[in-house]
Amino acid sequence: MRLPRSSAGWTIAVFGVLALLMGALGLLWPEAQLRMLGFEVPQSRAAGDYTGTFLTASSMASFNMGVYYLLATATEWRPFYRFTVLFRLVTFTVFTIAVLADIAPGRFFTVALWEGLGAVATAVALRRDARRPAVTPPAAHGDRSGAVDGVVPPADANR
Repeated sequence: MRLPRSSAGWTIAVFGVLALLMGALGLLWPEAQLRMLGFEVPQSRAAGDYTGTFLTASSMASFNMGVYYLLATATEWRPFYRFTVLFRLVTFTVFTIAVLADIAPGRFFTVALWEGLGAVATAVALRRDARRPAVTPPAAHGDRSGAVDGVVPPADANR
């Protein structure tokens, strides 16, 4: 796996790794994840309680999302970075409303905060990266363009 090549890439990579890990935790140890989020973990569940089913689905989605974010980082897919800013802000809003409406416990607000701060961090990093001068990568070993050690000869140079 290639390390991120931009500030925005690092914000996406951090989120991707954490989404992947939290998804894996929910799949392997769902009770721990429920406790972390402030949800009750009863000894047994009533008939028709699909908490486990829902947690499995959510955890698998989180795991997959982590993979998508890491793929976007590896390919420096900047349109994806911009896309995540908007939808992470939407997630922040929905999760915050869920806490304020007593649909979710107060500790669940940490998830909303994580989404909101992550969106802002990525937006700031995208802006910062856009203001940096572009760096030309060194030529590949098989490149026959006349570049040596990443130095491109002037257009009028004899070959």
